[in-house]
Amino acid sequence: MSKLISISLSFVILMQSFGFHINDIAQIDEFIEHAKFHNEQYGDNVFVFISKHYGEQKTIHEKEQHDEKEDHEQLPFQHQTHITSITDFVLNTYIQVFKTPEFSEFKTHHFHYQAPSSSLHVEGLFQPPRLV
Repeated sequence: MSKLISISLSFVILMQSFGFHINDIAQIDEFIEHAKFHNEQYGDNVFVFISKHYGEQKTIHEKEQHDEKEDHEQLPFQHQTHITSITDFVLNTYIQVFKTPEFSEFKTHHFHYQAPSSSLHVEGLFQPPRLV
């Protein structure tokens, strides 16, 4: 079931990326009917029909055939799609120098102990408390 949902969502995203909408699929019958009309009336094949309504000959066909304007509005894929892409580039001039981490287990430590040489220590001022 999850594979079916994944495939159907992928198909929807693919169709939307091509600019197809649900109402375009519903208007396919108008497309076929108008293509048959062009074949019978003008002898146009499918490629010429697509060129007249979606391609290079669209402006010429719209100027010549004013009586078909209502039929042309019912054809699928007539909506306008605007895609905006914003690109942002930030140039960072601050260069931070990364130091390699130092692991303490690989580092040798040298500890030195010095006996206290303070006069207060010698007098016994810093000694633990005693019971007298």
